Amino acid sequence: MNMHKPNLVAAVRPALIIDSEQLAMLLGAVRQAARTAPEIADYLLEEIDRADVLPSEEVPDGVVTLGRWVTYQDMDSGSIRSIQLVLPRDADPEHLKYSVVSPIGAALIGLSVGQVMPWSVRDGAQRHLTVLKTSLTP
Repeated sequence: MNMHKPNLVAAVRPALIIDSEQLAMLLGAVRQAARTAPEIADYLLEEIDRADVLPSEEVPDGVVTLGRWVTYQDMDSGSIRSIQLVLPRDADPEHLKYSVVSPIGAALIGLSVGQVMPWSVRDGAQRHLTVLKTSLTP
C-alpha cells in the first residue's frame, strides 16, 4: 500500500467502461507517468483495474474514451467545459486536449453520460464533476 498517495477520491466512484482496444495505450501511459506523476499514475491504474473492459463495438457512445470530446460540469462551481481526452504525447491544453494522465483526465476516463465523479484538482481540493455529453467532434 502506498502511504504517500494523496486522497484523490473521497467518495464512492461510479462504474467505468474501458475500450479494450485502448487498454494497452492506457497502461503504457500509466507506465510512462509512474516516474513523473506517480500519484496520478497510481490513481489511473486503480480506475483501469476496476473498470469493465469491453470490445470497442460494445462500448456505448456516451462513454468517455481516448479521442472523444467530453462536456462536463464542475458541480462545485457550476462551470461547464468541453475537452478532448488524449494520450500524454498529444496533450495541448491551449487547444482543449487534456492528457488522460492528468487529474481531470484520470477522473473522466471510462465515465458515462450522467455519472458523477469525485476528483481532486492539482492543489488537492476535492471537487465533483458530471459528464453531460461525449462526441467525436468538439
